[in-house]
Amino acid sequence: MDMNVYKIISEKMASMSKSQLKIAQYILKNPNQIPFLNVGKLAKAADVSDATVVRFATFLGFSGYPEFQQYLQSSLQHQLTTTERLKMSKEVYGEKDEEITDILKGDLDNIETTMNNLDIKSFRLAVEYLLKARKVYIIANRSAVALGTFLHYYLDMILDHVEMLDSIEQDADRLYELQKDDLVIGISYSRYTKSTVEVFSYAKEKGAMTVALTDNLLSPLIPHADVSLTAASQMPSFIDSFVAPMSVINALIIYTAKEKKEGFESRLNALEEVWNRFDVFY
Repeated sequence: MDMNVYKIISEKMASMSKSQLKIAQYILKNPNQIPFLNVGKLAKAADVSDATVVRFATFLGFSGYPEFQQYLQSSLQHQLTTTERLKMSKEVYGEKDEEITDILKGDLDNIETTMNNLDIKSFRLAVEYLLKARKVYIIANRSAVALGTFLHYYLDMILDHVEMLDSIEQDADRLYELQKDDLVIGISYSRYTKSTVEVFSYAKEKGAMTVALTDNLLSPLIPHADVSLTAASQMPSFIDSFVAPMSVINALIIYTAKEKKEGFESRLNALEEVWNRFDVFY
């Protein structure tokens, strides 16, 4: 049976009880986190009883919570369309002014979730890869280009060879010399772009080091990653929230700069001379 649980929930909200609505709204606001919660944890998070969560699953047409959870995990890999996400946001947020603060609180929740789940060992290994790589390639497409561009801008100040690949049709030729001592960073959040996954997979096949910046462990980037850094981007809207991913990228940049032992300070001094010469800053 092929179905998207998040779409089903959104469509059935009008006929839900108050307790069921609490569960539905929590799930739609936290789609990437829910598939990994058992009955008790979801009940506590939504402030309902365990029995209510089980009844919620059967209300949606599932045999019980285990089947419901199984389809939640599957649904993460078959993301809602942009139009469906827009409709869902109207169900969750409504049109009241106070809902604006809920959006900001959602970003705070994403940062907190990311902090709690960040694997420090993986983070340090990603920095190690950055520092020892012959060349660094950053792959990002569509909205994730914003993250890739920011990461490229600052890494290019710190490291010797950093390239941004945001159009596989134009940039494919630059991968012909990909080597085992190169690092490829893949950035993609739901809905994941096929070209990012394909290039990232190719890098893994060539034996390059790979670091994935993505939203959860069900991401299609994960099987091809030597190191995975996840950051919550969930938002019940037609856009993704990149506040938490940007925080992880900030930390990567800062820590890489701190660990860079040779040449970085002199490079910054040289850049300052150029900026002053051309009166770059107001």
